[in-house]
Parts: sequence; C-alpha cells; structure tokens
Amino acid sequence: MELLYTAEVTGTAGRSGHVKSSDGVLDMDVRMPQSLGGPKDGQFTNPEQLFAAGYSACFGGAIMAAAKILKVNGADAEVTAKVHLGKTSAGGFGLSAELNVRFPHLDAQTGMQVLEKAHEICPYSVATRGNIEVKLAVI
Repeated sequence: MELLYTAEVTGTAGRSGHVKSSDGVLDMDVRMPQSLGGPKDGQFTNPEQLFAAGYSACFGGAIMAAAKILKVNGADAEVTAKVHLGKTSAGGFGLSAELNVRFPHLDAQTGMQVLEKAHEICPYSVATRGNIEVKLAVI
C-alpha cells in the first residue's frame, strides 16, 4: 500500500479517559455511554461515536467518488452511520454498523447502486469487510 496520510491519536485510561490527536485538533474526554453505566451528566464521546463519525465522513467521500464513476448526481447525500456494540456468542464484544443514506437528487434504485459502489471503494468499508456486519440502506 502506498502511504498517503497517517492520523495519530493517543488514548489514555481506556473508555474512561482522554484522546488527543498529534496535531491537537481532536482533544477530548471519552466515557462509557450512559446506557452502559457511564456518567449521567457531562458531554462526552465514546469510541463507537468516534468510529461512526469517521465512517460517515469517509463513506460520504466514497459516495461522491462512486456517483462520479456512475455519472449520476450524488451531491448533498447525507450519511448517517450507526455503530452498534454488542456481546458475541463467544462471550466477548463486537461491532456492527448501518449506513443509512439520503439522496436528495436520486431515486432509491440509483441510490442503492451508488451505495454499493461506494461500499466497494470506501477505506472504512474495505477495512471492515469480512470483520463486521455492515448494512446499507437508502432512506
């Protein structure tokens, strides 16, 4: 793989800690979600939210590239990524994801063609393929 960019983030104290990027742009506390015993007050993020943010942004870029390849208007597509944390049958923990996309300029069938092409080329989709379930939907 030809290296194009490296993001560097350091985390301390796990899910009750802090994350900070080497450039200082990302600098925030992380906590367990309230539904998993995290704090009831304060505004904190968690690893699943950070993953969903990255996946939705990256997939949005892949949608623009896929729409260009397919010669359709993918402008203004809105990607909502849901990242689920759950227990596996082996007793550990795992992730699954949903990518729900709204296309203001495309019908559902064309939108799904764009989604499928984007899923082929998105770096997050490539990284998760075969590792976690990812559901795609045009909304």
